[in-house]
Amino acid sequence: MPEPDFLTATRRSYDAVAETVADAWRHDLDVKPWDRAALSVFAELVGPGGRVADVGCGTGRVTAWLAARGLDVVGIDLSPGMLAVARRDHPGLSFSVGDMTDLQLPAGSLDGLLAFYSIIHAPPARLPDAFAGFARALAPRGHLLVVFQAGDEVVHYAEAFGCTIDLHFHRRTCTEVAALAEGAGLVVSARLEREPVEGHERTPQGYVLARKPDAGIS
Repeated sequence: MPEPDFLTATRRSYDAVAETVADAWRHDLDVKPWDRAALSVFAELVGPGGRVADVGCGTGRVTAWLAARGLDVVGIDLSPGMLAVARRDHPGLSFSVGDMTDLQLPAGSLDGLLAFYSIIHAPPARLPDAFAGFARALAPRGHLLVVFQAGDEVVHYAEAFGCTIDLHFHRRTCTEVAALAEGAGLVVSARLEREPVEGHERTPQGYVLARKPDAGIS
């Protein structure tokens, strides 16, 4: 799918469903202990006060979860509609519009970067740029956590939550995502695939945790 179509379709689709998914997703972490566990490990590794970007933050629910655990976190998303909901629901937090495949963050400015189900719409050709941007934004010893739908297929949805959308869901293996992190110069420290939560998910889910090495150390 050509890049402009991918970006435009993703933005328009999430603008259309923003209000609806805010309610649908508000308490989804409550039924996903593996997600909470991965986020907890990430937060502990980054440490209190660590500077974190939640890239693809959507309605800000995970941004708020991390902030409540002492991280200095900013939410970034492609969809202004999703960010309007995030700012309304979490007025004490900072959110900004951004494209994960062309991340405009200062080099070395972050202690941690979270991509929580945000790589799933990006076509394969755009992912090396995304991971290169993740790595560039991280300071030495900074941590990256990527959470994603696991598999090897691409699924298209034209309708969700009663709204017309145009979204491709690219499901990926832990091996593939780990290779993207390593290709960006990061060191993979953990990878995990789990089965879907019954009644809440359609696919297995994957987690890859990586870190940026000290300068000159691999």
